[in-house]
Amino acid sequence: MSESNSNNLKAENPIGIFDSGIGGLTVAHAIKELLPEEQLIYFGDTAHLPYGDKASYSIKHYATELSKFLLDQGCKVIVIACHTASSVANEEVKSVVGDQALVINVVEPVIGKLIRESQNGGKKVGIIGTKGTIQSEVYPTRLSAQDESIEVRPLATPLLCPMIEEGFIDDRISETVIESYLKQDQLSAINKIVLACTHYPLIKKQIDNYYQGGVEIIDSSEEAAMHLKELLTEHNLLNQKLSKEHHFYVSDYTPSFEKSTHFFFGEKVKLEKGSIWS
Repeated sequence: MSESNSNNLKAENPIGIFDSGIGGLTVAHAIKELLPEEQLIYFGDTAHLPYGDKASYSIKHYATELSKFLLDQGCKVIVIACHTASSVANEEVKSVVGDQALVINVVEPVIGKLIRESQNGGKKVGIIGTKGTIQSEVYPTRLSAQDESIEVRPLATPLLCPMIEEGFIDDRISETVIESYLKQDQLSAINKIVLACTHYPLIKKQIDNYYQGGVEIIDSSEEAAMHLKELLTEHNLLNQKLSKEHHFYVSDYTPSFEKSTHFFFGEKVKLEKGSIWS
């Protein structure tokens, strides 16, 4: 979006966030903590989760429909809070949103950070995420295109998401599962590790404990929130006072999902059933 088009937006308009499920609530939480004056409208496409095992054309379709829903709510920014959708559907979302809103995703801020800091060491970067994100090769492809000296070591960690959703976050079970992944040769001698899944901030403490502070942990949710603040500041779109409630939508409601939202958002939320089909 150009500067002139962004001038048509209003600071008091909400921030739209979507994900394939409720994991993106960690992104919403990071945004709320950094930008408490902003109204959030979140949509978790729980009817179609997980995106990681869907065909790319399906992911693009879901992402564009979700973006249209958020545009209809008057959102000034669309945040793609899903690594798979960020990897596959970013350009499609931008084409649909056009000049009606700004667009950010959870991959590009991390890429930017790694490139900026590559001159200060940290050349060996571990990436942990779902099978869909790792198989997309978005991180090694993007990083090698900009800095061939960065050694990217991706590892799919498919047990972590269901483990977290079942509430195993800070106990012996989660500790065993996390250790079984982190001790693999693929992640040996790394300087940084990217949490390339929006569920993983919930186990960041345990990951840090495993490395005993010796590996920098890059939280994509926090990076996205900081990038969003910079973007809103650049376009003079920072809201000054929260005057409306946050709204949380899902495409398929179950009581278990509503119960799980507390883990991801840090406080109780009320889910509303929303439709992305016109």
